[in-house]
Amino acid sequence: MLSEEIKKELKMKLEEEKSKLEKDLGKIAKPTGIEGDYETKFDEIGTDREDNATEVEEYADNLSVENSLEGQLKDVDEALERMANGTYGICDNCKEEIDIERLKVYPAAKACIKCK
Repeated sequence: MLSEEIKKELKMKLEEEKSKLEKDLGKIAKPTGIEGDYETKFDEIGTDREDNATEVEEYADNLSVENSLEGQLKDVDEALERMANGTYGICDNCKEEIDIERLKVYPAAKACIKCK
């Protein structure tokens, strides 16, 4: 069972990670108004063919980064929710406790090592 001190430490890590992810998302996307959902920005840098190609390439790159960051943010939000409802640190699959070392490395873990 996780001590309150460890839970507090892990919660702080999760909140710091959430803040960082939201900041990173804010650089390439804007919130849609739905919690954790962002829309990649499309910057117009010019009207000639080369500028248009650059815009599309940049948008495609940012879209994939946005999707990855949104997934990480979702994992962090779900971990914070599990903390709030008392199910944090329990494997979603086998219902056993997740090893503390795993949680320290990846506080948003939903599964233990053997189920991962």
